[in-house]
Amino acid sequence: MAKKDDGVEVEVSGRAVRVSSPAKVLFEERGETKLDLVNYYLAVEDAALRAMQGRPVLMERYPNGATGKSFFQKRVPDSAPDWLAQTIVSTPNGTTSNALVIEDLAHVIWAVNMGCLGFHVWPGKAADPGSADELRIDLDPFGGTGFEEARAAAGAVKALFDELGIVAWPKTTGNRGIHIYVRLQPRWDGFEVRRAAIAVARELARRHPDRITDAWWKEERGQRIFVDFNQNAPHKTVFGAWSVRARVGAQVSTPFAWDELDTISPDELTIATVPGRADAWAHADDTPQSLEPLLAMWDADIESGLTDLPWPPVYPKMPGEPPRVSPSRAKKPAAE
Repeated sequence: MAKKDDGVEVEVSGRAVRVSSPAKVLFEERGETKLDLVNYYLAVEDAALRAMQGRPVLMERYPNGATGKSFFQKRVPDSAPDWLAQTIVSTPNGTTSNALVIEDLAHVIWAVNMGCLGFHVWPGKAADPGSADELRIDLDPFGGTGFEEARAAAGAVKALFDELGIVAWPKTTGNRGIHIYVRLQPRWDGFEVRRAAIAVARELARRHPDRITDAWWKEERGQRIFVDFNQNAPHKTVFGAWSVRARVGAQVSTPFAWDELDTISPDELTIATVPGRADAWAHADDTPQSLEPLLAMWDADIESGLTDLPWPPVYPKMPGEPPRVSPSRAKKPAAE
């Protein structure tokens, strides 16, 4: 690394990427700096690129560290270097923007220099924008539940997928939840992948009604793990594997093996400890999976009289969607 002004130049991916204010503390618990964050991503380069390479990302920027103010940046600024890979992505309302594409680790380090701690990753490749090649099961603790309940729910997901012959890959979220990914054959779009996610959520809620819910409306969830099916809606990004959370301990959203499910401790997985781990997702791309078993479950639910579930408020009203209003606010029919 060569010093320049108050910064350093990092040689990465055949490029010299400047990192300004390398001594700025970003994570207060152990005093880890911007340069420590750069070194973390250098240490997990191969694994991080397996998870993100070729995908558009949304940058979550914390210019003053994990406890400072933050904002999401969808667009690559005009001042970006001309080697930076970009692609045009569309928001749910049709607005387009030029998003960063993670082509190599130089792109990651460039974003880190801008105060990006972690990345929210598209479910498809920039080269194939019509396909979603990841199903993402988001186990979201709710109503006083936490990681222990998410751990139990992940076991239920694994049991269901084993029955269906689907291979899936878990990771911590870097906080209280668990994400479970299925790498897909690039045959389906985001609408179909969302239907598959709803089928999973409904089946888990049927099997474990006291522990797991598919209820979109918070007032109906109770003290249960919510399977957030809308994380698979078209254009939706999810916090990426190997990305670093805005927590004072610099916790990492870390892939783990299924045989670690009972022992994994998310708070212990930080930029200081994760580089020593093997990549539990190293072979995730070897056998892309089919959505057909889950879409068959969706079809069976529709034939039985169930409908689509509500979409997030930023999306336009969708065909077949139920009223997008919480039950407590829904208008009651007038008395006769």
